[in-house]
Amino acid sequence: MGCCGSTERTKREWKPLEDRSCTDLPWFLLFTVFCVGMGSICGFTIATGGAGRLVFGYDSYGNTCGQRNEQIEGVRLSGLDQTDKKYVFFLDPCNIDIVQRKIKSMALCVSLCPDEELKTYQDLKRFAMHNGSELCSYELAGHKYPSLPERFEKCPKLPVPPSKSLPVFNRCTPVDISCYAKFAEAVVTFVSDNSVLHRLIGGVMASKEIIVGLCLLALVLSMILMLIIRYISAVLVWILTAMVVLGSLAGTSILWWLYIDHRLTTKDAKEEAEMTRDSAQALLVYAIAATVFTVILLLLMLFMRKRVALTIALFHVAGKVFIHLPLLTLQPFCTFLALLLFWMYWGLVLLFLGTTGNPVQNEETGLTEFRLTGPLQYMTWYHAVGLIWISEFILACQQMTVAGAVVTYYYTRDKTRLPVTPILSSVLRLMRYHLGTVAKGSFIITLVKIPRLMLMYVHNQLKGKENAFARCMLKTCICCLWCLEKCLNYLNQVGVVGLIAWTHGRLLRGEWLITMARTE
Repeated sequence: MGCCGSTERTKREWKPLEDRSCTDLPWFLLFTVFCVGMGSICGFTIATGGAGRLVFGYDSYGNTCGQRNEQIEGVRLSGLDQTDKKYVFFLDPCNIDIVQRKIKSMALCVSLCPDEELKTYQDLKRFAMHNGSELCSYELAGHKYPSLPERFEKCPKLPVPPSKSLPVFNRCTPVDISCYAKFAEAVVTFVSDNSVLHRLIGGVMASKEIIVGLCLLALVLSMILMLIIRYISAVLVWILTAMVVLGSLAGTSILWWLYIDHRLTTKDAKEEAEMTRDSAQALLVYAIAATVFTVILLLLMLFMRKRVALTIALFHVAGKVFIHLPLLTLQPFCTFLALLLFWMYWGLVLLFLGTTGNPVQNEETGLTEFRLTGPLQYMTWYHAVGLIWISEFILACQQMTVAGAVVTYYYTRDKTRLPVTPILSSVLRLMRYHLGTVAKGSFIITLVKIPRLMLMYVHNQLKGKENAFARCMLKTCICCLWCLEKCLNYLNQVGVVGLIAWTHGRLLRGEWLITMARTE
């Protein structure tokens, strides 16, 4: 307002907040320390040889193939020089079973995988003499294979199928595809429950065409929805509203008609059986519930009709956002790529953990295995928590990036003055100021998700064994945690938009949104 009571007003300059500071810095430091711990686990597996044992393979005596080995105390035939033997050969490659990290088949380091079928022990001898690759246990001489009594236990099961080495993991893989299906479960010796892995892989392979088709269908429908939001948002909202109202009225009318028809039928027949009374009461309850729901819905539509205009304006502005910021459509793909890379890293480190630890001799089979013992066992749990927290962190970064870009567009009155790369600006703003907030929100989601996953695991393990009360309590807890997780996800998203809007020095008001949508 001007001086001396004049009506002249000073035009307020709307611009983003410039005096900013990092938000939730302690949480950013905590997340950084946690990520350093995740990297330390990877470094530990590499330093202790777990990564090398996974990539190069190791035999049943603890020797890593393709290198010199140190003697393991109490383990015979350990500490051998396997420099010339670079491939892992399983004596019974079509019957490898892993139960709680226990390999049932003996594994040896060999210099060459058999490329032809070996039907007799004479063939084993010939292969050893001609190629220098002995397929029986190390203490057995190759030229004595046919006459040794130990050949039935320490030589491969006949006939030996032809095999070839994998390009990375140096395992002798059977060429026969039917045999390979079982062998694939034992290429990596870290899974404690191979039946779950087998069902998972089998389900994905059996439904891969359907999965790809559904992904493409979702992409096409998303594009169509974007066009609908841009051009016919008002019509779409009113159509959906009318469909909900008419559907509620139709459903209520049908229930009352069924109830009246049922009463008239039983009255004419003069029958009042117990089952008939129960059916009538059920129809009455459903009809009354549908009536109450319909009345509440109609009242809400009546008193919140102005909100429909706000919803239409929101759809209208959302359509304009995609027109001015078309690269927003690529954000889900970038997020998926980031998640895919992280999941690949996480899975690889998990494989490393499966071959890391102290050598332990199996009392039943006498074979040497590597297991995490003592405090080292908690590294697997730490790694599992990292999967959830970092995955949620990546998803939250996407939400913050999209919110920042949309808010920049929304609060820039003159659209010709939009930044050249608002999405990149949003990413840089996120990395500069808000990583701590993202880490905090994703950690809260992690705290809720972990107990729910644990309860789901317990429920699956006890399926068919627990009583009805325990089953009901487990499902109730799982459902409550799921609802809490969804609520926190929603609050996180609202908080992201609020934080971005606050840093831009604005208050988000629906009236202004409607005005802007109508004037642009």
